[in-house]
Amino acid sequence: MAIQQNGVYDLLKMVEVTLEEGFPIIPGKYTVVKRDELEDLINRIFENLPLEVQEARAFLRRREELNLEAQQRAEKIVADAQAEADRKLSEADFIKALEREGDRIRTQVKDECEELKRRANEEAEAIRAQATEDSLKIKEGAELYAEQVLTTLEKNLGEMQQVVKNGQVYMERMRGADPSGRYSSSYPSPNAGNYVIK
Repeated sequence: MAIQQNGVYDLLKMVEVTLEEGFPIIPGKYTVVKRDELEDLINRIFENLPLEVQEARAFLRRREELNLEAQQRAEKIVADAQAEADRKLSEADFIKALEREGDRIRTQVKDECEELKRRANEEAEAIRAQATEDSLKIKEGAELYAEQVLTTLEKNLGEMQQVVKNGQVYMERMRGADPSGRYSSSYPSPNAGNYVIK
């Protein structure tokens, strides 16, 4: 059976078709279906759930990248300042002045790095809190959507089972009413009501 991503509704219709094409073992209870096809359809249904779930995952990954970038930037500033101070301290003519300047630079850079680290941590914490809140909202929405889809699927499956059961009763009555093997048209069709046998 050719499968295309046509949205959750079309995929659910394909699930119905797969169930209709199955081989009933115990009528109304158990039906043998092609496992690979059904699993593939279920996977595609999950893939067609709202994109907010994927966006939340990407947002969390971006937050981690920002934390790493901030840490690397702070470490580079410290390394650059230390290298600059070491270079100046190696010059003999200005060694004493450069030592004092190096100490001042180290202190200043250390203070700046501490401030940068503090701000980066605050930003990361804010991003983490927002991402957690957003992901919880997205998860709740996705779970509600999935529950609605599964409820609809359960209802459709129940209706299909009723159609099959009506058809079996109808066929049994026709066989019992006409011993010659010809079916009588005096019995009501199992399609009465909202159910249609295709």
